[in-house]
Amino acid sequence: MFDWNDLKAFLAVARGGSTLAASKALGVNQTTVARRIESLESDLGFKLFERGQTGSRLTEYGQALIGEAELVERAAIRFANQAAGQLRGVSGALRLTTNELVANTMVIPALGAFRRAHPDVQVDLVITDRQMDLENGEADLAIRTSKSLAASDLVARKICDHQMALYCSRDYAARAGTPASPDDLSNHDLIDVTPEMGEIPGATWMMRHSGGKAPITRSNSMGSLVHAVKAGLGIGALPCTIGDTDHDLLRCSDDIEEARATSWIVTRRELKDTPRVRAFIDFMAPLLQQQIRDVEERGRARIAADATVVVPFRTKTAG
Repeated sequence: MFDWNDLKAFLAVARGGSTLAASKALGVNQTTVARRIESLESDLGFKLFERGQTGSRLTEYGQALIGEAELVERAAIRFANQAAGQLRGVSGALRLTTNELVANTMVIPALGAFRRAHPDVQVDLVITDRQMDLENGEADLAIRTSKSLAASDLVARKICDHQMALYCSRDYAARAGTPASPDDLSNHDLIDVTPEMGEIPGATWMMRHSGGKAPITRSNSMGSLVHAVKAGLGIGALPCTIGDTDHDLLRCSDDIEEARATSWIVTRRELKDTPRVRAFIDFMAPLLQQQIRDVEERGRARIAADATVVVPFRTKTAG
């Protein structure tokens, strides 16, 4: 058996590239880190790092063991999280991560009702378009929207399906008109997303039909993408729950079939039955589902009543 603190030092030096960087990450002095590495190397019988003026570089042996050390780290995190959950019951803190658009339009409006039902649970929001690592403890739960979930040990509960379409502002339509077909997108200003957001199927479809024309700007968050379209910068792919209910926006296409996606609440397997996590999922999932149904109904009613939002072109028949 090896001292877990020695393994933590090993991982910190490997990630930071030096004992100094590791000491800062672990909150201990550099001598302690060096001593722990020496202890681990002594127990193993071989060197884990080559030391030089520029820092510490993993040896072949160290490279072979880094993955196993990360498995131990994840197990230790799961152990600590499960132990903490047993103590707290339906109380304590939850870290929920999602993107800004979902947080502002879905989660925050629902938190008041959840807090009234479970006043001893503190929900800390970590708002980012980056997909945080739940398995390594960066957050307890996530609300994620994608075409499918990657294979993992995480568990998920479906919230709802989403449609996407192309939208522009009324101001943009007055200045530049709206595209008459997918091929006509090459004659318009287009707003894309940056690689940090991963693949957004609606944006991918739009740029594939742009005839190779470069976007006028790209956004690294769905929230800023919505604002860019509303500001009249160009045409962008947005969720229909946003575009159909915003009176400043006009539809430029019907639903993009290949851009359909699903939202889930995701958590670690060992957390799903802890009281505070179970309470959050069981309360929020049906509440968010009802919110989405209400928003979709408002969007359909708006389109039916407003002739200016009639879809100019169809995506399915035009490719």
